[in-house]
Amino acid sequence: MPRFSRLLRWALLAAAGLAVLGVIALGTVYYLVSPTLPEVETLHDVELQEPMYVYARDGRLMAVFGETRRYPVQIEAVPERLKQAFIAIEDNRFYEHHGVDYVGVGRAVWLLATTDDQRVPGGSTITQQVARQFFLSSEYSYTRKIAEMMLAWRMERELSKEEIFELYLNKGFFGNRSYGVAAAAEFYYGKGLDQLDLDEMATLAGVPKHPSSGNPLSNPERARLRRDYILRRMEALGYISEAEMSRAQAVPMHATPHEPPIQLYAPYVSEMVRREMIARFGAEALTKGYHVTTTIDPEMQRAANQAIRDGLVLYDRRHGWHGVEQHFDLADGDGADVVRARLRTIPTQTDMLPAIVLGIEGSSATLVLRSGREITLGSDDGFGGRSPASLLKRGDLVRVRRATTGPDGKEQAGASPEYKLTQIPRAQSALVSLEAETGALRALSGGFSFAGSKFNRATQARRQPGSSFKPFLYAAALERGFNPASIVLDAPVVFQDRRGHVWRPQNDGGKFSGPMRLREALVRSKNLVSVRLLDAIGVDYARKYISHFGFEESSLPPNLSMSLGTASLTPLSIARGYATFANGGFRVTPWFIQQVKDRDGAVVFEEDPLTACPRCGSGQRRAVASQAGGSVVEGFNLGPVASAPKPAEPKASKPAEPVTPPADMKVAPRAIDARVAYQIVSMTRDVVQRGTGTKAKVLGREDVAGKTGSTNDYRDAWFSGFGGNLVTTVWVGRDNFEGLGRGEYGGKAALPIWIDYMRVALEGRPIAANEPPEGMVEVSVSANGSLLPAGSGGIAEWIKTEDLERMQSYAAFDDASAAEAAQAEETFDIF
Repeated sequence: MPRFSRLLRWALLAAAGLAVLGVIALGTVYYLVSPTLPEVETLHDVELQEPMYVYARDGRLMAVFGETRRYPVQIEAVPERLKQAFIAIEDNRFYEHHGVDYVGVGRAVWLLATTDDQRVPGGSTITQQVARQFFLSSEYSYTRKIAEMMLAWRMERELSKEEIFELYLNKGFFGNRSYGVAAAAEFYYGKGLDQLDLDEMATLAGVPKHPSSGNPLSNPERARLRRDYILRRMEALGYISEAEMSRAQAVPMHATPHEPPIQLYAPYVSEMVRREMIARFGAEALTKGYHVTTTIDPEMQRAANQAIRDGLVLYDRRHGWHGVEQHFDLADGDGADVVRARLRTIPTQTDMLPAIVLGIEGSSATLVLRSGREITLGSDDGFGGRSPASLLKRGDLVRVRRATTGPDGKEQAGASPEYKLTQIPRAQSALVSLEAETGALRALSGGFSFAGSKFNRATQARRQPGSSFKPFLYAAALERGFNPASIVLDAPVVFQDRRGHVWRPQNDGGKFSGPMRLREALVRSKNLVSVRLLDAIGVDYARKYISHFGFEESSLPPNLSMSLGTASLTPLSIARGYATFANGGFRVTPWFIQQVKDRDGAVVFEEDPLTACPRCGSGQRRAVASQAGGSVVEGFNLGPVASAPKPAEPKASKPAEPVTPPADMKVAPRAIDARVAYQIVSMTRDVVQRGTGTKAKVLGREDVAGKTGSTNDYRDAWFSGFGGNLVTTVWVGRDNFEGLGRGEYGGKAALPIWIDYMRVALEGRPIAANEPPEGMVEVSVSANGSLLPAGSGGIAEWIKTEDLERMQSYAAFDDASAAEAAQAEETFDIF
């Protein structure tokens, strides 16, 4: 046999042997690897991580929560040019191979054999990349590569090319927490996929190779080079013309960060939603693409934000300059670049920009903003009439605000920005506003700036409500037999406990008015009347009764100090309590999540709130638990006995026609007698008309009612009230419990914020009626509480029917006492 033939035979045998060994090796690998591979069928129902979206009641976006930005898109919504850009750079034979590109694999093997490189480009198709993204780790090994190829084969049998491509475009990481091409398009260009230009498409296609170090923000030059290469590949493959390529390559890199377009700033509410969603659905609530619609009204929320900002700034200006936020020691050569670095981590709060003083010259000061811009504050740009130079020195961290205004005081469009020195208020505030009938939250703000402090004072701060707590105590007294015309003595009283501790409660200014009607006592916020009331009805009874408003009984002090509002309560709980008065006596539960939809638009949760229904059913006027103990007025000493004329045929309230609530309505439980609620509403309306809340008369509505509140040393200032069936509570104070300053009562510090908010919130709302419910009679009384014959004039009062006989048998005071009770006195509210 010729030598050549023998060599050929041995070569063929060797090749066959190698092939057999290869088949055996591949079979062995398949046998070992195949059982460990996941089922690719799961890709039919894959759930990509998506953030959680929070909306106002009208659909405006309030917040986006989640570690990843991702907006999955259907492959049909992806422009053809964008798909071609990815195919050109990643896998130009994608529609030809069956998961593995053997040409690419052969090229990669050749490079491994002929170079010293441990890793070589090529070899991974789009299908293989999807397999790696969903099922495999990022380690570089032959075993992982084989598993990747086997998964790619399986995927091509199970899924269509378009389904695989859709997974690829939605799964990939594009840097800056952006996952998927849609999220990348929005973040880098602020555009939807259908709005992208050719150069932008090519840029995005180049990002997944180096998402952190090669994206157009972190390394624009590297991203440009890759963009231009992708455009050349697209031209070579016939996807674009040479002219299109040239025009796209000539476009400068222009990517900038674009966060989701937040349409309503309500960070405290958004954080409440985040916590509630995690509590209901677990930590995965932030990654399953839930869409949460809240009860928040955009216009009311904006009004709340602005009212708190304006109110606290006004308060702060009353108390003058309180110093710089911080001081940095700057070296002689430190300029704007060094100063700018110090400002990098200091956030803007509302419209107050952080700035560091670079230098002082004359009465002016040069400051550097976080952007690196240098600004100059002139002698008139200081604070409280003082020049910047008299307040600042080099290295001081301060706040400035834009103040480009015209002669009318309004900001002029297009004018060069001017800046004024300002400061972050030392006081904080909270505002809660909800619907009285349902408890639906319409607006909430937990502080001056969420960037400055994430502590939500509306729901987390427990502060003493002072006199704004008195309506709850008065309601307990009205339930026990008192009425708005009952006479209680406003005079000094001393209490001593078993340990010998003496307590002498005081009115503001130490003045006393003697015997006076309860209505007047509430209007003028008399502390001594409140103390005597609580002493008369009993602390234990009062705590039990007041707990029906939604307060924890354990949170109410078990002593007479409770009458002055010494309980530690949140603004939200106070607003909930006032809603009971406004809705006719029902206890509603505040709520703020209206509906939750999953990523496919299916409703997974919808709130069905408890709703007040004053006319539902009959015989439901009184809260059963509140009747325990009966009347106590019989044992209360009102003064010397005098004859009291009996009125003839007093006017009775008209019984309301009972209605049957809709089958799908959940009626809220009754908390207090509807008649007591009516009386408190009537009395708190008088607080606005002629008492401590008279500033609210500026709203020009007869249905506005409320009560101021302040505490010792001016630590807390409150106003809680309602109008148009909207209940709102405002608190002002300092987080460190220091006083707000002398004279900062509820009517001065909190009420202006309440008025500014309610002026917007009540616009277009009908006047809320306050009709006496069934079981009441109208009587006439004198200024000293004496019952007058019908038709003889006097002061009209609606009282409970069962209280009429008691009034007829009780005494009135003599003329001298009555005159004393009617003395005019300037109204203050200290507790």
